[in-house]
Amino acid sequence: MLLLIGITIGFFLADNNLSDNGLNFSRRSNNKINSVLRLVKENYVDSVNEDSLEGVAVNDMLQTLDPHSLYLQPQRAQSINENLDGGFNGVGLEYQLLRDTLVITQVYPGGPAQTAGLNAGDKIINVNEKKFSGTKLTADKVDQTLKGDSLSQISMSVLVPGNPALKLYHIQRGHVDLSSLDAAYMISPETGYIKISKFASTTDVDFRAALSRLKAQGLKKLVLDIRENGGGYLNSATSLADEFLPKGKLIVYTKGAHEERKDYFSTDSGMFKEGKLAVLIDEYSASASEILAGALQDLDRAVIVGRRSFGKGLVQQQFPFGDGSAVNLTVARYYTPSGRSIQKSYKYGAESYHNEIAERMRKGELFSEQRTLNDSIFKKPSPYHTASGKKVYSGGGIMPDVFVPADTTINTDLVQELSEQQVFTAYTIDQLGPVLNKFHTSDSFVSQYAVSDDEFNKFILYASKTIKEMDSKELLVSKGTIKTILKASAARFKWGDNAYFEVMNGDDAALKKAVESIN
Repeated sequence: MLLLIGITIGFFLADNNLSDNGLNFSRRSNNKINSVLRLVKENYVDSVNEDSLEGVAVNDMLQTLDPHSLYLQPQRAQSINENLDGGFNGVGLEYQLLRDTLVITQVYPGGPAQTAGLNAGDKIINVNEKKFSGTKLTADKVDQTLKGDSLSQISMSVLVPGNPALKLYHIQRGHVDLSSLDAAYMISPETGYIKISKFASTTDVDFRAALSRLKAQGLKKLVLDIRENGGGYLNSATSLADEFLPKGKLIVYTKGAHEERKDYFSTDSGMFKEGKLAVLIDEYSASASEILAGALQDLDRAVIVGRRSFGKGLVQQQFPFGDGSAVNLTVARYYTPSGRSIQKSYKYGAESYHNEIAERMRKGELFSEQRTLNDSIFKKPSPYHTASGKKVYSGGGIMPDVFVPADTTINTDLVQELSEQQVFTAYTIDQLGPVLNKFHTSDSFVSQYAVSDDEFNKFILYASKTIKEMDSKELLVSKGTIKTILKASAARFKWGDNAYFEVMNGDDAALKKAVESIN
């Protein structure tokens, strides 16, 4: 299956069957690599990890080709494939480590943890009759403990909020489904909102289920949010594009020196072929996201809203090794229906390539449409046009039809550190239980609750125990954003992702522009 992830790893997985022959290097280069590794093993002054050294050598070689040809260690390859294959074997919960205790923050619908009766807020004290809390827990230790073969057993002694006695659960591990949809809800009586975080094997099924539910609530217009979506499977991107297009439209094509051109066309199976559509993108929308946005823009099917996308137009094929590691090798480029490649330049090396978004910020591109258009890629005459004749550009991502500048109050260092340190969720667990208990539905909480100045001050005092120094200017600038995220985190803790995004989207300028564009 073809895969497109663009920001950090960036690759496609190809449909064709792989054989050991696909992994053979030339005899000369293979002998040279092996000879150097053997010399290091037998003569180097210190002991070295052979597997790690081999991986570094392979990855450095691949990175001289392009930024998206990579070597993946076994654990990394497994994690990526599980994430995009729609699930994993385990218990099925999200957590936060708070004072060296695992506190459940989310329970996956239909997973073993939910079936057993675990809930957000429960604290896991013992596992398999051995002390678990207070044992210097790490994310790796937790994952090793909770994950395991399907149908294997695990027992947990759990402290439930409001009950001082431990409750024992016996849980049978199983397959846990991972949805690629973050949220799906109605913004107004006729307008729906769906946010997709990745293009996984289940994305089209997840989307159709969500769309059917929203149509039953009156949906006639749709805002599709693929901001910060780094990509996924190519077939998932084309399947989703198919939902919006009439039969026989070219969605994308791929070709390379050793890959013949392959065209992907829409069928007649789409569920939303006529309703008004806006697509939200930003600088972190990459690969599969850009295939979708590029197709809908070229075919004049949607209004693209936001900021210029990442700019990844390379196709990778994954070649697995027997030890679970893999090589993702660029084998082709992809092109939008108008014929444009949106791959940005990588002639100055991988480091410069991955710093390109920071360079956009430095030049002011994230805050001004005109500064974006001043980039050299937009100054060249463009031979590419949409179906209606509108000019579009190649070589640097998808330029939106409606530009929305970045909000500097959201991305301050303080807000990022509060999020990275999980202070919002920790405060919710420790302090906001009584507040949440006053509300019986997410709708009432979203519409009626607001974080007061007094609550904000209590949160900052609480956060100061984790973050010792806070910039007073950033605190002032980010006050509104911090209040919003705190409320959204509380909503997610009790009611899930839909409630979280309803709160976060309340003052979202890009979403407002998207709604305006289809009204």
